[in-house]
Amino acid sequence: MNSKSISVGISKPFDCSYIEGNQEQLLVIQEEQLDAQLFEQLLSMGFRRNGNAIYKPRCPQCQACQSIRVPVHSFKLSKRQKRTLRNNQLLHWKVVTKTTLEHYALYARYINARHHDGPMFPPSQSQFDDFLLCDWLPPTFIELYDADKLIGVAVTDNLTHSLSAIYSYFDPEYEKHSLGSLMILIQCQLAKSLGKHFVYLGYQIDENRKMSYKRQYRPYQILTAEGWQNGEQLHPLSC
Repeated sequence: MNSKSISVGISKPFDCSYIEGNQEQLLVIQEEQLDAQLFEQLLSMGFRRNGNAIYKPRCPQCQACQSIRVPVHSFKLSKRQKRTLRNNQLLHWKVVTKTTLEHYALYARYINARHHDGPMFPPSQSQFDDFLLCDWLPPTFIELYDADKLIGVAVTDNLTHSLSAIYSYFDPEYEKHSLGSLMILIQCQLAKSLGKHFVYLGYQIDENRKMSYKRQYRPYQILTAEGWQNGEQLHPLSC
């Protein structure tokens, strides 16, 4: 672990955003000198980034949130993922390091159409900035285009040995194109081309339909009390 001292706090219980009726608590890293190297170490221990904050679920009565990552050099496309790539072969993407007003406009459309009943509604520029941007680790933005029209953005942290997928959003009119899946596949492709080892996908939550898709990217690894293990050999967890 990095030699810097870190302070870890725990939040008060609050309503869980993923499993109705549950209470959630978070371990929160309180560190004024966070950097990419320290964050990648914390990422391998199951922490995630939200804005400048680093957190990890620590719920006394629930273990449903499982850290999941894809080892990109052994990742194999499924038939469905091959079909997604084939159906979107006319789209193109590029990597940029600055956010734009067009990014936020697309984000707002996505939240209004897809998550109007969730905690991210209503969207605002300040919410976007606080959620996705970071002072000590400027994120990477993968822009997805149909001709010259921006239709998707994947916000990703580019680290020494890995990419960490923070959030992806897309034009609601392209819902049938499986752009959420496409942008994960693009991140796996980008990570492999850059010589990274992993793409971190956040938390797999089997009990939440919107958060249970990450097992589709195989092989994948799940963080357990014994360390990272082949997830396909583990039974799904629930509360």
